[in-house]
Amino acid sequence: MTGVLPSQAIEKMLEHGEITVSEPTVDGQIQPASLDLRLGHVAYRVRASFLAGEGQSVADRLREFEMHRIDLSQGAVLEKGCVYVVPLMEHLSLPEHIAAVANAKSSTGRLDLLTRTITDGSAEFDRIKPGYCGPLYAEICPRSFSVLVRPGMRLNQIRFRSGQAVLTDAQLSALHQHSPLVDGPALIQDGLGFSVDLQLPGSDLVGYRAKPHTGVIDLDRIGAYDPRDYWEEVRSSEGRIILDPGAFYILVSREAVHIPPEYAAEMAPYLAMVGEFRVHYAGFFDPGFGHDAAGGAGSRGVLEVRCHEAPFVLEHGQIVGRLVYEKMAQVPEQLYGSGIASNYQGQGLKLSKHFKS
Repeated sequence: MTGVLPSQAIEKMLEHGEITVSEPTVDGQIQPASLDLRLGHVAYRVRASFLAGEGQSVADRLREFEMHRIDLSQGAVLEKGCVYVVPLMEHLSLPEHIAAVANAKSSTGRLDLLTRTITDGSAEFDRIKPGYCGPLYAEICPRSFSVLVRPGMRLNQIRFRSGQAVLTDAQLSALHQHSPLVDGPALIQDGLGFSVDLQLPGSDLVGYRAKPHTGVIDLDRIGAYDPRDYWEEVRSSEGRIILDPGAFYILVSREAVHIPPEYAAEMAPYLAMVGEFRVHYAGFFDPGFGHDAAGGAGSRGVLEVRCHEAPFVLEHGQIVGRLVYEKMAQVPEQLYGSGIASNYQGQGLKLSKHFKS
């Protein structure tokens, strides 16, 4: 079984003790090609982001960088601009042929909530070596909004893979010919390129920009918040906007993306030399995303954009990222959007699920 492991394989990993949990798994935690990770009961406020480093544990490094610890049992606020480390409820004992990669969930990224997974001995965020045995931790840095969190909340997710099954450009082109991956011409170079849409039909609303001084967002409250209290509308009649340094934007891709059931995809940032911005917080696209067989007719990719050092002109149709496709080891028994209450199937320009439509 070479490729990304599907939901049924993740269930077997739980049965075999390759994934262990401190509390029983919950409905919806196992996704078509990933497992949601849950916050534990304590958060450590740390002086700075860190990696454990070769031969060192996260617990050892916490003794160096911890400022204070916070009990999450009754809910606690993680403040904007601070860095926290939270032990997760999941623990890994991976076989030697299984590696893992983690990423923020879609709703996490759309809140500008930088969430990365760290492990003992790690030299990289979100990348877990084959055969890793040890605990998992989430590093959380709220960038735009302070958030209220509780144990069991799911801010990031983990994907398991056996071997390498990334599609080459030639394989991706052949797949697009057989089963179109976008609703227009496909730009294929080191993955499937996608661009930004700044000319939405019938409207000059092209995105949202996070307001700098807002209230707390309780991550358990779905559809509870008025977007006007947290976001400024970004409008353009010219097909371009100027990104402000340090500002966070929600935009949308021009392409409607399809992920066939036999494949999974991950968003990768475009080359840094194309501009002073980053597009990439929540990077997993599950099998069935936007796909006809799973009730979709193509789904736009929501772009979480942060501008860096200098103001930058972003124009309609500009390439901002790419999707890297991988083969699934097996087709998942449940596809994205097909009966699992997926929040973003068939989406366009859309804020996180915490905001009223």
